[in-house]
Amino acid sequence: MELPFAESFRIKMVEPIRRSTRQEREAWIKDANYNLFNLKSDYVFIDLLTDSGTGAMSDKQWSEMMIGDESYAGARSYYKLKNAIKDILGFEYFLPTHQGRAAENVLFSALVKEGDVVPGNSHFDTTKGHIEFRKAKAIDCTINEAFETQTHHPFKGNVDIKKLENVLIEYGDKVPFIIMTVTNNNAGGQPVSLENLKQVRVLADKYGKMVIFDSARFAENAYFIKLREESCKELSIKEIVTEMYKNADAMTMSSKKDAIVNMGGFIGMKDEALFKTASTFNIMFEGFITYGGMSGRDMNALAQGLDEGTEFTTLETRIKQVEYLGEKLKEYGVPIQEPIGGHAIFVDAKKFLPNIPKEEYVAQTLAVELYIEGGVRGVEIGTLLADRDPETRLDRFPKLELLRLAIPRRTYTNNHMDYIAASLGNVYSRRNEIKHGMKILSEAPIMRHFTVELDRL
Repeated sequence: MELPFAESFRIKMVEPIRRSTRQEREAWIKDANYNLFNLKSDYVFIDLLTDSGTGAMSDKQWSEMMIGDESYAGARSYYKLKNAIKDILGFEYFLPTHQGRAAENVLFSALVKEGDVVPGNSHFDTTKGHIEFRKAKAIDCTINEAFETQTHHPFKGNVDIKKLENVLIEYGDKVPFIIMTVTNNNAGGQPVSLENLKQVRVLADKYGKMVIFDSARFAENAYFIKLREESCKELSIKEIVTEMYKNADAMTMSSKKDAIVNMGGFIGMKDEALFKTASTFNIMFEGFITYGGMSGRDMNALAQGLDEGTEFTTLETRIKQVEYLGEKLKEYGVPIQEPIGGHAIFVDAKKFLPNIPKEEYVAQTLAVELYIEGGVRGVEIGTLLADRDPETRLDRFPKLELLRLAIPRRTYTNNHMDYIAASLGNVYSRRNEIKHGMKILSEAPIMRHFTVELDRL
């Protein structure tokens, strides 16, 4: 008989977590103004707020931490990371930053100005925030299938080439670059095909535009390419990564995802002139160009993580756990974005809570209900995250209203996945009793979802 799938690691250390009571959770979330970001971590039983910086590092990564070089300039750890980025991703120049949004801040300071237009495939919150902070505009050109959660398409993260070309024609010189997010987080952790990346490259060359990859989960994207793109089935993950990045001029990276470190990021560049321009901003915002907000030990762990994170067995173990949770939720009838993506399960909140008006923050309401039910913390990917229109200051209502359950790497067992599924299943069984959502009490002018204060209606 065929052997069942088993994880490709052993657990060497555990951290106790406390199960709270429903009464405690109701009080805690009320005190947090119904914003799950405001909860103390001790108040959370299973934390699926993000997979960013929450994974368990390997024994080799911890070993690398012990031999980090903490020299202010020219540290060995910098050169170790530089070589890893060159070998795996193909970028001659790079700048370390303390995390992904810092990489965006530095690079966009060099490239984005007021009045610019930046097209791409569903810009994530910090990406759009950094664009709009500079009084520029982000335009989503993702394929239509991405917004139909029950439609099966192997690469829902793809950009629609016709939509993209229309933007390039309409805005011309106002477009500084095209940004491709791999995988596409807002669309449900959905991958972008290698063929689509090549098409974007051809179009960019036609109109003389740079292509930048938002690369937080690039390895997961390569895994899906291997499984779903016929021409790549015989290639290794590292070979697919090489082919992907032939189509990019630069990249930003939140290393806290696929490189499995607790803190870190970087910018990769192929152009020396861009590197020199960005270096000035890196020194201003992050630190000297050979550390840029990172310690030597973290650069060592990141270099090791890039190598391990682009191995098939590491990715297979990680993505199969996400798939396991998704299948369990489907057994309870919970509507999710399909096919199941790489780093998270995305619950279709509109289908889950059809009685809640869009103006009452449907996905946030569902996130609060899940926390109260089982102490499970997810995150809203919906109207709160979409923010207000910069000109009208009215809510922007995205096509998808999602509750994201992001699974940390090598952190929880499948027993935890069963618990999560049962918790959400319980909420689903009483979904028709949930008739009112949330109202905003106070909010920040940009990226409000992190600090927003809410109350029940």
